Amino acid sequence: MAKKVSQNVCLHILELEELDTKEIALMELAKKSLQKAYAPYSQFSVGAALLLANGEMLSANNQENAAFPVGICAERVLLSYANANFPDQAPLKLAIAAKSIANEEYSFISPCGLCRQTINEYELKFKQEIEIYMLNPSGQILKADNISQLLPFKFNNFK
Repeated sequence: MAKKVSQNVCLHILELEELDTKEIALMELAKKSLQKAYAPYSQFSVGAALLLANGEMLSANNQENAAFPVGICAERVLLSYANANFPDQAPLKLAIAAKSIANEEYSFISPCGLCRQTINEYELKFKQEIEIYMLNPSGQILKADNISQLLPFKFNNFK
């Protein structure tokens, strides 16, 4: 008889005013960062902002390239930059905002599979969960407490 494997996923739907001041600042930084994205092919800009354990807030955006799949997502640009420049600082909170260049309202986005695995890698490295905040077109925020909520059966290179 086959056995069943399941995992529950829980995401929080929050109003902007339910966030604390650092989380609001982080989301505003992600929104500001998407304006600087280099997205001439998809016309879809993504901004991400990261809060590090030392209180530093960093931001980045997606960077496309005509030689697909050379482009890189905002989340991976940001996490790579953070680790290269602050290798001892755990990432605590990640905010993501997106907008189609043709549309004035924000678009819902969640990290792609590559970004989810990258977030997982930094949770493993620092033994610290990363909260993920995703802006919805309505202005509400969808929050995942950690990457397991977005990638329940993730790849871990156990040693």
